[in-house]
Amino acid sequence: MSAHEEAAIRGQIEKVIDGLRAKDLDILREPYASDVVSFDVEPPLQHVGIEAKLASWARVFQVFETVDYELRDLMLSIGGDVAFGYAFGRLSGTMRNGVAAAGMWVRVTYGLRKIDGTWRIAHDQVSVPFDIVSGKGVVDLEP
Repeated sequence: MSAHEEAAIRGQIEKVIDGLRAKDLDILREPYASDVVSFDVEPPLQHVGIEAKLASWARVFQVFETVDYELRDLMLSIGGDVAFGYAFGRLSGTMRNGVAAAGMWVRVTYGLRKIDGTWRIAHDQVSVPFDIVSGKGVVDLEP
């Protein structure tokens, strides 16, 4: 894995974080492939295409007055024109009603493709562990 390729991918993921903090859909559009498939924590099971991905983020912005996003332990594997990464992420901020939301830690997986010389997020998946007995998500874990 070359340092240049890793830096380029990390830069794209940082753009996602920058876009979230700025609540700016134009910034968020750039790092994603136009045909991105996202398996997010909110329904439906999948969001297909950049417009669906941005609509998901727009719903977050409707709920939050301020947004922060923290990413921990990002690990990358790069080969040719495809790469994947995984990390822990936490969305937090202040909701429009003034309540501070500390958020929950989730598991994030990225699948990237190099498209016309630029790394783009072609797939992302966000998940929480669940308790197999109750069938409920476990949202109080920390990395």
